[in-house]
Amino acid sequence: MTTEVNNLVQTRIPTNYGEFVLHYFSNTLDNKEHIAFVFGDVVQKSKAPVRIHSECFTGDVLGSRRCDCGDQLDKALQLISEYGRGVLVYLRQEGRGIGLLKKLQAYNLQDEGMDTVDANLHLGHLPDEREYTIAALILENLQVTSIQLITNNPNKIEQLQSLGVKVEGRIAIEIESNCDNRAYLQTKAHKMDHLISKENT
Repeated sequence: MTTEVNNLVQTRIPTNYGEFVLHYFSNTLDNKEHIAFVFGDVVQKSKAPVRIHSECFTGDVLGSRRCDCGDQLDKALQLISEYGRGVLVYLRQEGRGIGLLKKLQAYNLQDEGMDTVDANLHLGHLPDEREYTIAALILENLQVTSIQLITNNPNKIEQLQSLGVKVEGRIAIEIESNCDNRAYLQTKAHKMDHLISKENT
């Protein structure tokens, strides 16, 4: 069965970084509410700055310092605004795809000494179970010609390219590490090949 998305609602959202338009998508793959936050004119535009951001309730909403997700979300909106156009696709795939319950269980394992990769494996999951079919279809629906991906994750670029997204560049999105997330960032750099500078690991 071919996956389809449907752009059901668009509404104006004023933010600290200017006025965005929020697009609500239904889809035939899952029952989750995936959205796109669009700034400026992206229709038929090339090299549009795009952030594919996977949901992180603890970081995005609660401001957890265990990860860099919430700060990356805020920074991505700022970058898109500064470029004058772009898209933030917000995918509902919590905890690198393992869900909130398993993510919180993984946190407890990390407090006992495991890193984020080993904790996921211990719980019977892959280190990263995210996939980006919905994101690719959303970008197609928005008629974005090509993108500059706001990411530190080369695997995300490869997955999007395999799904037909034309990625013409990468925009780094590093957040200064702290005592609570430094080991997490080290693991992302050393075990998951994320492009993070030595100063942050």
